[in-house]
Amino acid sequence: MKHVLAFFYFFVVTSVATAQTRILPDFTDLAEKQGAAVVNISTTQVIRGRGASPLPFDEDDPMFEFFKRFMPRQPNGGSPREFENKSLGSGFIVSGDGYILTNAHVVDAADEITVRLTDKREFKAKVIGADKRTDVALIKIDAANLPTVRLGDPTQLKVGEWVVAIGSPFGFDNSVTAGIVSAKGRSLPQESYVPFIQTDVAVNPGNSGGPLFNMRGEVVGVNSQIYSRSGGYMGLSFAIPIDVAMDVQNQLRTHGKVSRGRLGVVIQEVTRELAESLGLAKPMGAIVNAVEKGGPAEKAGLEPGDVILKFDGKTINSSSDLPRLVGTTKPGSRSAVQIWRKGSVRDVAVTVGEVQDEKVATNRGGRNKIPGDQEANRLGLVVSELTPEQRRELKLNSGLLIEDVRGSTYRADLRPGDIILALISKGATTDIKTVEQFNKLLAQFDKSASVTLLVRRGDLQTFVTIKGMNGK
Repeated sequence: MKHVLAFFYFFVVTSVATAQTRILPDFTDLAEKQGAAVVNISTTQVIRGRGASPLPFDEDDPMFEFFKRFMPRQPNGGSPREFENKSLGSGFIVSGDGYILTNAHVVDAADEITVRLTDKREFKAKVIGADKRTDVALIKIDAANLPTVRLGDPTQLKVGEWVVAIGSPFGFDNSVTAGIVSAKGRSLPQESYVPFIQTDVAVNPGNSGGPLFNMRGEVVGVNSQIYSRSGGYMGLSFAIPIDVAMDVQNQLRTHGKVSRGRLGVVIQEVTRELAESLGLAKPMGAIVNAVEKGGPAEKAGLEPGDVILKFDGKTINSSSDLPRLVGTTKPGSRSAVQIWRKGSVRDVAVTVGEVQDEKVATNRGGRNKIPGDQEANRLGLVVSELTPEQRRELKLNSGLLIEDVRGSTYRADLRPGDIILALISKGATTDIKTVEQFNKLLAQFDKSASVTLLVRRGDLQTFVTIKGMNGK
């Protein structure tokens, strides 16, 4: 019996040890083999000119005199007219003849770039090209037979998979940190061309531009930024997928710049309420708020209110998907676009143009109430018809001017000065021409109903959904 218990104990302990070995990975081999291809990048920017000062104040600012006394005095008196701004980053070698990939913000405005290898050799580098929209830069050092990284396929990454970052946080060369993939295809504000890989790998200042490896020792991303309230790592880091970065570096190496396609539209996310108003079965696609006159979209027949469901056969699940797909399309290409218009699916063909970013309508809070005794309608809005002068100035045939926003409606992001162009319900769009017509349309809805309005604000148009009526 004792022998049986001893065997059972041995079996359990061995099984637990084996399970732990399987669960907890060993990064030593990866760090040893791949670390040599990761470099430290230091940059120097010389700030010159009259009035140049390391203080964050102009010389006319009263605070300048207060803080100047704590600065080292110059031999000839006065404040310094030239100083150096230094920064650190990381990079990795993609070609044995000295091509290195890093972040655009690491080398931006640098007067001098120094690359230090793990064997302590240092080289001056030149920028081949940089693309701020994806935050990718390609630099070159005069060297040969350098160790290079192996590239992986980020599309094969799975959420929960182990990944490793190697870089120079705070200047500590070749630091290795590990974590898991937290999410894929993340969209970040002002970053419409990159489907970021989100990880919980510790990334800090100095890690920027360094590689993100999978457990096979393949680079799957370029560490680019973190989400932080303190300036340091807080568990959220983001990497540019390596396929996106390599496409950019190929264009930079070949042409010195990156060409992107564009449609010439202003787009907005389709919310659940907006999808219901448009008659869509579920929230998806990118709704077109405005179409650039003479642009590719207008020539293809796209109109405000269309919902782009597919581009080039690829489904648009979120509005952020569209700029990425269009941006990676070669300008001049003819692409198929599937749209939802007035309750049915249609297919159009568009010849993709080449220029700037797609403009994306944003929702911003705020309320600027105008005093007055006018009565608000069921939505809590005080509206008036445009004068002939206003219609001529705005180049509009109709629409209602919002003079005041009352009750709970201000939370729907409507502001005084906005112009209501149309009302959308169950896939049908009705142009708004008079106050009387608008109020009659609102009278048809139950108190709990949601109403979607097409609103013009400045030069942009946006769809705003209001949940529930304020009045009876």
